[in-house]
Amino acid sequence: MLDSNPNIVAILQARMSSSRLPGKVLLDLAGRPILAWSVERARRARYVSRVVVATTTEAADDPIVAFCQTRGYPWWRGHPYDVLDRFYQAARHFQADVIVRLTADCPLVDPELIDVTVEALLQQGADFAANRLPPPWRRTYPIGLDVEVCTFQALERAWREAQAPHQREHVMPYLYEVEGRFRTVILNAEKDYGQVRWTVDTPQDLEVVRKLVALLGGRDDFTWREALAVWQAHPELATLNAQVRHHTYTDVDERFGGQDTTEPGVST
Repeated sequence: MLDSNPNIVAILQARMSSSRLPGKVLLDLAGRPILAWSVERARRARYVSRVVVATTTEAADDPIVAFCQTRGYPWWRGHPYDVLDRFYQAARHFQADVIVRLTADCPLVDPELIDVTVEALLQQGADFAANRLPPPWRRTYPIGLDVEVCTFQALERAWREAQAPHQREHVMPYLYEVEGRFRTVILNAEKDYGQVRWTVDTPQDLEVVRKLVALLGGRDDFTWREALAVWQAHPELATLNAQVRHHTYTDVDERFGGQDTTEPGVST
């Protein structure tokens, strides 16, 4: 049972070693790093108590920690590939009752969608709520607006029981891939916008998001519906990354393994 005033912590995973666009989270978007966009937009969610950047113990991710220190963002360092463990340890350290999972390559994440997803979890007494499920399931919100929310108890059970590499790397598949294992809620948009791609995983994606933000005047306070209106008014944008293959939830980093890492680092 959750408290009447739960500690809701958004954990935003970030690392430098993207296979398709290395260093993407610190690349420029309208004068600021993508990571800053993701954190600042998430911070506007009314229900979120704190946004924590969860990176890895690898030296390559030192620039992420340095950036967080400069900006005053709380951060956590954990396992490079067992991201479920990274999330669990961060959630435990920051005493989260509810965890919002976000990714740093989604700079257009909408705080309203974060709040709606959190509300769905709390109001329906669910273990897990999301505004999309990855392929082979259905999504109706644009790629890049992904929000997953779960209780600490559900995350802890997944951390204890999940064994498959994809369950460890993608954090929450154990919560939704077997019907009936947990109480789940999936939110859908009023129309299907699931083919719209606003995440930043490739150079083509970066070009798209940069142009979309420029058309929005470089602001960072627009809603996803405002972005959608501009997107629909400029159909040429969709052609720029139309050939990019979206990862499935069973894709696993070939470097995933059981190797030990150094002790986690943390900032409050």
